[in-house]
Amino acid sequence: MSKAPEGINEANVTAWMVDHVPGVSTPLTFTLIAGGRSNLTFRVEDALGRAWALRRPPLHHVLPTAHDMSREYRLMHSLGPAGIPVPVTVGLCSDEAVNERPFYVMEFVEGHILRSATEAEAAFDQATRSAVGDHMADTLASLHDVDPDAVGLGDLGRHEGYIERQLKRWRGQYEQMQVEGVDHGGLVERVSDELARRVPKQQRTSVVHGDYRMDNVVLADDGSVRAILDWEICTLGDPLADVGMLLGYWAEPDDPMSALLVSAPTMAPGFATRDQVLESYARHSDLDVSDMAYYRAFGYWKLACILQGVFARYRAGATAGDQGSVTEYPRHIATLAQTARETLEQT
Repeated sequence: MSKAPEGINEANVTAWMVDHVPGVSTPLTFTLIAGGRSNLTFRVEDALGRAWALRRPPLHHVLPTAHDMSREYRLMHSLGPAGIPVPVTVGLCSDEAVNERPFYVMEFVEGHILRSATEAEAAFDQATRSAVGDHMADTLASLHDVDPDAVGLGDLGRHEGYIERQLKRWRGQYEQMQVEGVDHGGLVERVSDELARRVPKQQRTSVVHGDYRMDNVVLADDGSVRAILDWEICTLGDPLADVGMLLGYWAEPDDPMSALLVSAPTMAPGFATRDQVLESYARHSDLDVSDMAYYRAFGYWKLACILQGVFARYRAGATAGDQGSVTEYPRHIATLAQTARETLEQT
């Protein structure tokens, strides 16, 4: 039997699953799923070939408010019955004696998780690719239509001042995660100040995913969304911030760089344009999207701050997942901050 990957206490987790997952058949096989640079996701397969997904925090360098497993679990457990496509939750373990950190187990949703244009072309024909943007926009609008109080999530976070709180949070993380020898000349801070001066009025309080993009959803063969994944930075707030992030990741062939740092899936022929995705969202939602340039700028800036945290954890040896291209992050962070500044000038 192969040794379990780092981050899994095989004996303890196996015993926990036998106690909490009905009908599980040992022995279990644990495989780290590539692509994660934050919370770690493992595929767990039993002796009968049935599969689950297990999520746990990173191995080291964890910020106090980050990587809350019970929060992720609660979100999916609450949103599933409301018709939002999420994996079915199986169990949450808060006892750190089992596996060093809390973890949860959920359904393993089969389908397509696209991280590159090559994968997109292999998974879908051009006609199906053309439908993905509308499916993703429709699903996001459905999430934003959920009344947080009605699904028991009204206390998930403060209802007002989302962008202001996000600016404070991510700037604080950026400042905490400085890496010796890497300096962006105050650009990230200057963009933060300008964003703070121009915050649009929040139209609605919604469940905000925080990182809604193509490699955080599982797509069905017809291009529809089977499951939204990676809820670790979800809270209540301004739904248009999610749209701005999605559009930031929705790279187009003439973009100077892809926000995903590799050839983004949407660079493949046939995908809708950013403007078409925004039009789809507006068609499925009653929100005014005329300030979207601001939210796109905020999304680029926020991603720069997130990447700073990933880079700091990488330098500290805390990432057990995919470390490809991480050494290029300082350059990408600067480019994202500059793109945020240029996009903000369009408002």
